[in-house]
Amino acid sequence: MSSSPDPFAFLAGPPEQLAPELLGAVLRHGPVAVRLTEVEAYGGSHDPGSHAYRGPTRRNASMYADAGTLYCYLSHGIHVCANVVVGPVGEPGALLLRAGRVVTGSDAVEQRRPGVVEGSWARGPGNLGRSLGLGLEHDGTDLRTGPVRLELPSTSSVAAHPVTWTSGPRVGLRSASDRPWRFMTVDDPSVSAYRRHPKADGRDR
Repeated sequence: MSSSPDPFAFLAGPPEQLAPELLGAVLRHGPVAVRLTEVEAYGGSHDPGSHAYRGPTRRNASMYADAGTLYCYLSHGIHVCANVVVGPVGEPGALLLRAGRVVTGSDAVEQRRPGVVEGSWARGPGNLGRSLGLGLEHDGTDLRTGPVRLELPSTSSVAAHPVTWTSGPRVGLRSASDRPWRFMTVDDPSVSAYRRHPKADGRDR
């Protein structure tokens, strides 16, 4: 008997093509689930905005793993940001999970994000990671079977809704700042604000 097809197999494609397909997917950790409303695509050696632009390091090792691996890193020494690894093994690509809406686990998120209104709980990559209770120990997790799981719109236990999306330049990058690789759900209040780097080079290559 043949095994069931891997629903993550499509993640072996180019990040900028895959990013819109993650809008509406659900990331789940413990009692908390967040429906993704904003993702940002990053390539490897061809993308100056990518952590893998200058090759493998201890920090970016998970970007070279199987598609469907979780890549976590620390931003500004405070925020744990989550990425879904995409592309063939050894050819690093990642989708930064920039924002989402909490769909289960509100009680836990209220404790993690005290004084913050519900629509902003997971607005921004650091806040998304905090809402889900992610830490650097989750870096390298298999999102099919690990404690952090990605549920695609076709397989999620949380009812999916039609997604209308748009795209624009990535946030806060100095290099390759104008690539329109930030994808977001239209008119969703959880989507983060665009901020251009003050020294952005204005080039898309």
